[in-house]
Amino acid sequence: MRPKERVLTAFSHQQPDRVPLDYLANPGIDARLKAHFNLAPNDAEGLRRALGVDFRGVAAPYIGPKLHENIGDVRVDMWGIHRRWVEHAAGGYWDFCDFPLQNATLDEIEAWPMPSPDDFDYCAVPAACRRVQDYCVVVGGPGVADVINSAGMIRGMEQTLIDLVTDDPAGMHYIERRFKVQFEIMQRTLEAANGAADLFWMGEDLGTQIGPMISLDLYRRRLRPIHQRYVDLARAWDLPVMFHCCGSSSWAFDEFIEMGVAVVDTLQPEAKDMAPAFLKQRYGTRLAFHGCISTAGPVAQGNVDDTVRAVRETLEIMMPDGGYALSPTHALQDNSPTENVVAMYRTAREFGTY
Repeated sequence: MRPKERVLTAFSHQQPDRVPLDYLANPGIDARLKAHFNLAPNDAEGLRRALGVDFRGVAAPYIGPKLHENIGDVRVDMWGIHRRWVEHAAGGYWDFCDFPLQNATLDEIEAWPMPSPDDFDYCAVPAACRRVQDYCVVVGGPGVADVINSAGMIRGMEQTLIDLVTDDPAGMHYIERRFKVQFEIMQRTLEAANGAADLFWMGEDLGTQIGPMISLDLYRRRLRPIHQRYVDLARAWDLPVMFHCCGSSSWAFDEFIEMGVAVVDTLQPEAKDMAPAFLKQRYGTRLAFHGCISTAGPVAQGNVDDTVRAVRETLEIMMPDGGYALSPTHALQDNSPTENVVAMYRTAREFGTY
């Protein structure tokens, strides 16, 4: 099967020739994998082919003006989100800091510079789709439609949760402004793709490791209406929707099903009610799955044998009757040994065949 056919067959709850594979990684392990396969440091496509990855993302690149200046060692993106490089034992992260709108008034939120949907090059989308037409062409990403994380990056997580519970006018206005911009970007990107996309990816982190982050009532009142707009947009283009959701998130899966979501992504097996066997038994006929290989489990903490065992056990549970694509639960971390990651994908190709 071509990669595109393989993914769409699996997500239609049928058995493809093998389980589809996806890839997401931090810069350190990504660089080591490229060196392992004797690839150039910028050869992202070569690495995906070496691993057997079946998905490719397309997006309209930003071509607008720089809206926010960096501040010393703090990088500031187009939304005004601040990041500072924080070293750790295995590498480092550009971590969120400062939270410039944490105490902002309604007027300050209204005046805050945000990108315009006009400042993206939608003309680049058709060619990008053609270049990867044999693969599952993905529009969007885990940060698309996200409310809690995206607002938390600029107002702080505590203030964002307070905003949602209290309907704080400033916080609600930031969420609404960002939604209008991002929604139009996605709308125009899908129009530019003109049927060449295969999957719409969106997300919202709703769980901690031990349970829900918010109540079901708050989800229904504040977040579901926003998420539903994106689901309806994707379905207007006959695209299945994949919903990224970290932590203990199965409590929301019945909501996703009602909304029209087809695939759930991440699936951290160590979180409450997220074990592969539980998910397959409870939701396997109603949702397809993408993820399950923990970036905090054997791939990072074990050896090659541990990794092979974990991948094979996951495949044995999730493969029957299709409905599964193997992927790390999040970006592979820099503390993951190169040999473990190589073994992860090799095992998936060898033992993921039907």
